[in-house]
Amino acid sequence: MQYSYQFDDELQQEWNWSERYSAQPEILKYAQHVAERFDLLNGINFEHTVKRAEFDPESSSWTLTSEHGEILTARFCIMATGCLSQPNWPAIDGYDDFHGNIHHTALWPHDGVDFSGKKVAVIGTGSSGIQSIPHIAAEATELTIFQRTPNYSVPAHNAPLDPDRAVSVKANYAQLRESASQKHNAIDGHYSTESALSVTDAERNAEYEKRWNHGGLTFLGAYGDLLRNPESNKTLVQFVHNKIASIVHDKEVARMLMPANVIGSKRMCVDTDYYATYNRDNVKLIDLNTQPVLRLNANGVQTSRSQFDVDTIVIATGFDAMTGALNQMDIRGRSGTPLGTKWSDGPSSYLGLAMHDYPNLFTVTGPGSPSVLTNMLPSIEHHVELITDCISHMQQNNFSTIEAEDSAEQAWWQHVQEVANTGLKQAAKSWYTGANIAGKANVFMPYNGGFPKYCEKCREVEKNDYEGFLFS
Repeated sequence: MQYSYQFDDELQQEWNWSERYSAQPEILKYAQHVAERFDLLNGINFEHTVKRAEFDPESSSWTLTSEHGEILTARFCIMATGCLSQPNWPAIDGYDDFHGNIHHTALWPHDGVDFSGKKVAVIGTGSSGIQSIPHIAAEATELTIFQRTPNYSVPAHNAPLDPDRAVSVKANYAQLRESASQKHNAIDGHYSTESALSVTDAERNAEYEKRWNHGGLTFLGAYGDLLRNPESNKTLVQFVHNKIASIVHDKEVARMLMPANVIGSKRMCVDTDYYATYNRDNVKLIDLNTQPVLRLNANGVQTSRSQFDVDTIVIATGFDAMTGALNQMDIRGRSGTPLGTKWSDGPSSYLGLAMHDYPNLFTVTGPGSPSVLTNMLPSIEHHVELITDCISHMQQNNFSTIEAEDSAEQAWWQHVQEVANTGLKQAAKSWYTGANIAGKANVFMPYNGGFPKYCEKCREVEKNDYEGFLFS
């Protein structure tokens, strides 16, 4: 009920979620309902992939070219391409040699996949792997999971949404939204400010146990210094390691599932029966650090030690995050420089909204904004409102172009990196820094200063006549 739009209260009141954490089909149904309710479909062209976007200084407009050669010109270009939308395919030889079916979790068929009676390989144990593995294991004859790095996951405890809870939230939606906007991650919940080291071991473990049983991402809110103090973080790491050891029967498999990095340095995952799935007789876990995949062949997956014959391969290696979808397009600004070239040493952006030398180009939840470290729906809405207000300001003042000042962009990006270094978010290689993509510059991409501070900065910019932006 928090991961939803808040711009229209009638929409909030009329829509009824069926579960605590609704699955993809229901979220898609919600998106379709919103599009139909607000008559948006007539303005949307589906299945039109933009290959090139080029700014023309003479007309102060953008020309977009699709992969099929269609051309569209527009004064403003707003890139709402999503932070996690460009699938990451691992660099493995032999995709075309495999005789069975290959599915990427980010490109899942809408009518589903039947694994009944199949031998299946899953490559990757990030969020999409953790969510899909229990379902696949329940259907497949054999499931072999190839893991490079284990991830922390806490129970979702998903269930049908309590009708009384739904009524209570709807009666107090405004207060809930206001409370959430003051939280670091824009999610309402109880977040302690005390240190994990200020209480006894028994008190601390009791708090962790309570949050484990509650489930969900507020698990990291048990104490205020878990993402700042390495010693405090270790107490939570040990708790989760103990949980894994208590659930997974095979000690060696349990050890393989215990991450070595600090908890919270990568995006937390939530699951339903993930760890318990490894107790099934038909499930096998392979450590890619000790036997890497050499290639795919006609019959399955070949590692440095063995051949694994399978009928279906599932690629669960996530996304080229934050910049992947943008870099898939050839975006050229006033000087003709491709955005990918500008970002070759890592992306930079003013507030995650705009870049110098790219007039009238906005990015929704771009690099340098809180985006993936927050509840994405409020963060997206916040950017939409900022961009709308900015365009209205331009129209009222007869401005033709807007872009970030170079000095403002550089100062903000330096601030983004400084804030990232104040806690434990950079304590592990992650897609936050692009470490999952070969050859990608490793810089911390989202803003870790929190949603309230970011909103405050944006208000100051707007109040000071859009300080940091250049108008003409």
